[in-house]
Amino acid sequence: MDRSELGDLAAFLVVAQELSFTRAAVRLSTSQSSVSQTIRRYEVRLGVRLLACTTRSMATTEAGEQLLETLRPAFEDIEAKLAILSEMRQKPAGTVRITASKHAAEGILWPAVSSLLLEYPDIKMEISTDAALTDIVSDRFDAGVRLGEHIDRDMIAVRIGPDLRMIVVGAPSYLARNQAIKTPHDLTGHACINVRLPSSGALYVWEFHHEGRDLNVRVDGPLIFNNMRLAQQAAVEGFGLAFVFEDAAQEQLRAGHLVQVLDDWCPFFAGYHIYHPSRRQKSPAFALSVEALRNKEQSWVLR
Repeated sequence: MDRSELGDLAAFLVVAQELSFTRAAVRLSTSQSSVSQTIRRYEVRLGVRLLACTTRSMATTEAGEQLLETLRPAFEDIEAKLAILSEMRQKPAGTVRITASKHAAEGILWPAVSSLLLEYPDIKMEISTDAALTDIVSDRFDAGVRLGEHIDRDMIAVRIGPDLRMIVVGAPSYLARNQAIKTPHDLTGHACINVRLPSSGALYVWEFHHEGRDLNVRVDGPLIFNNMRLAQQAAVEGFGLAFVFEDAAQEQLRAGHLVQVLDDWCPFFAGYHIYHPSRRQKSPAFALSVEALRNKEQSWVLR
C-alpha cells in the first residue's frame, strides 16, 4: 500500500462517518470537490462502488460498509497510539470526552476532574450531560458514566461512587392534608410526580424492596417531567410526592422543605461507574481521569 492509498482510505472513513462531502471536507480541511474526486478515484481503482449518492442523501454500499467496518477499529487504534506518543512528556495532555447523566456529572464527575485540571492544565475535558444511554463508541466518547446496572457487559467498568438509593419525598404541607403513607400501595391514592425516561419514553416505575420482596408501582398524578430536579422542586412546592435521589434531596430534607416517607421500602443499589470499550488503548490523560474518579470513590467509602 502506498501513501496515496492510505490517504484515500482516511478520506473514505471520514465521508462514511459524516455521510456528507461538505462535512467531511470541513474535518479534512480541504474542499468538497477535492473529497468527492478522491472518493470517485478510489472507487475506480477498486472497481466497486463504496457510496450510493443522490441529490438529497448519501449511504454506504454493501462493499463500502464492509470497508468501513475494517477501517474504523484500525484507524481508532492508530489514533489512540499516536495520542499516547504525543502525550509522552512530563505533563500529560490531550482531550478526554465523557458522557454522563446530569446527576452523575454534578455529583461525581465534575468534583473529581475539576481538581485534576488544576494539577494538569494541559488536559482538556469535555463533559456531555445526557439522560439517555449514549452509545459512546458511535458518538466517539472516550468513556461514559452511568449506574452499574445500565452498563453493557462488553465494557470495562470502574466504580467511582457510593451506593445510591431513590426515596419518596413530599412537602410537609402536602403530607399534612393527605392520608398517611404506610406502604407503596398507598401511593395510588396520592398525587405523584412522574418522570419520563429519555431512553425509552416510558414513565419511570417506582421501585421498592422490603423483607426480601420487590414491588414496582406505576404512579399517577398531575405532573410529568423529563427532569428529576424539576420533579423534586414540584414536590417542595406541594404539588405531590416525588421519587428522587436521596443525595440530591439532602439539603431540602435538612431544611425541612421535604419529608421522606417509606424509608424501609427504599433499598440501596450500585452507584456510578465509568466505563469504556476494552479494545481501545487509553491515553495517559484518560488514565489520570479514571484514577481521579477512583480516588473520589474511595473518599466516599472512607467517609
